[in-house]
Amino acid sequence: MSTFDERKDGFENKFAHEQNLTFKIEALRNKLLGAWAAELKGLDEDETQQYIKDVVKSDFQEAGDEDVFRKLKDDLEGLVDDQAIRAKMNECLQAAKDRVSNG
Repeated sequence: MSTFDERKDGFENKFAHEQNLTFKIEALRNKLLGAWAAELKGLDEDETQQYIKDVVKSDFQEAGDEDVFRKLKDDLEGLVDDQAIRAKMNECLQAAKDRVSNG
């Protein structure tokens, strides 16, 4: 194998690793957001678990965070404003990054 092939494989592996970390962080962020929103909505334990799954699934509708934001905005209407949702999204993202980076 040539040096070029080794470098190419190294970059591909690094890219795949970074994509995997990004996916894990975003999935964890969405779980944390789902738990927060479920608490605000006063859901019981079973409903909370289903709601968390629904929030995680909502992130697969389109690229970016807006699909999750719209779900939370619709579900939390009258409970919190847009600014509070965005702040919580940032807070949960940082918490997810910390958890994933710490193992």
